[in-house]
Amino acid sequence: MRPRQERFIERAAALIAPLLACASLALAQSAPGAPGTAGDPNQEYPHQLVTVARDGYSISALVTHHANPQAFRHAVAMFPGYPGILKLREADGQYRFELRGNFLVRSRRQWLDEDILVVLIDAPSDEWAGFSQRFRETARYGADIEALVSDLSARYKVADWTFVGTSEGAISAFHAARMNPQRVKRLIQTASVFSSSRNGPGLSAVDLGALPAATLWVHHENDPCPTTSYRDAKDFATRSGKPLLTMRGGGPERGGACEAYTAHGFVGIERDAVRAMLSWIRTGTLPN
Repeated sequence: MRPRQERFIERAAALIAPLLACASLALAQSAPGAPGTAGDPNQEYPHQLVTVARDGYSISALVTHHANPQAFRHAVAMFPGYPGILKLREADGQYRFELRGNFLVRSRRQWLDEDILVVLIDAPSDEWAGFSQRFRETARYGADIEALVSDLSARYKVADWTFVGTSEGAISAFHAARMNPQRVKRLIQTASVFSSSRNGPGLSAVDLGALPAATLWVHHENDPCPTTSYRDAKDFATRSGKPLLTMRGGGPERGGACEAYTAHGFVGIERDAVRAMLSWIRTGTLPN
């Protein structure tokens, strides 16, 4: 080979090598089950999977807490949006679950302080194929939530529970709170499904008198989803006599109107929304 050709090949290899290294790193980080936390910053915090056996089925929760927790003063139980089915399980030494992009699921680290326990609530295992809105109204669902919360309360020595629902998960949170008033001190309803649809009645026919004394509505002023309009949020807040926290700004948005990365899912203002809700949990008042 001629010296000029050798020098050309050496220079080309020097230019290409860093590009190949970056490509290899990106592939490794995006591969399913790859180690590390690059794909999900929530995984930097300690997690435990808690499963409670019921009569022929089970109900599970994914628990997250601060790396150096103190005695837990507050527990925040989260009910994710449609379809509300996380399919929590452990495989190959890792916890696996669905709905990672959901507002509550992706922002759960923002809730963490040394004295706060964050709990993602799954649908009962025998409801993984459907988990209808009507099922969430049943006494059995209320009993399932009671069994899970009772176990978690004893396991983590925490008694102060706030239930938080988002989108269709607001239906789960409402009925779970309605049927367990002895457990729930507060209810936060974010981007709630107010209107009926082919999925069910939403909150359109609920008895607002059954809301816990401490209830907070949280909604984005520009929520684009037709079943979760800001107009309905203002109406429900007025009729229930409960406060409404209005969020503005955020972005950039992507996906459909009712999906998680729009104003419906508080994209770009997750931390602001969470910090305002935490302030309400701790003090009972809302920041400006």
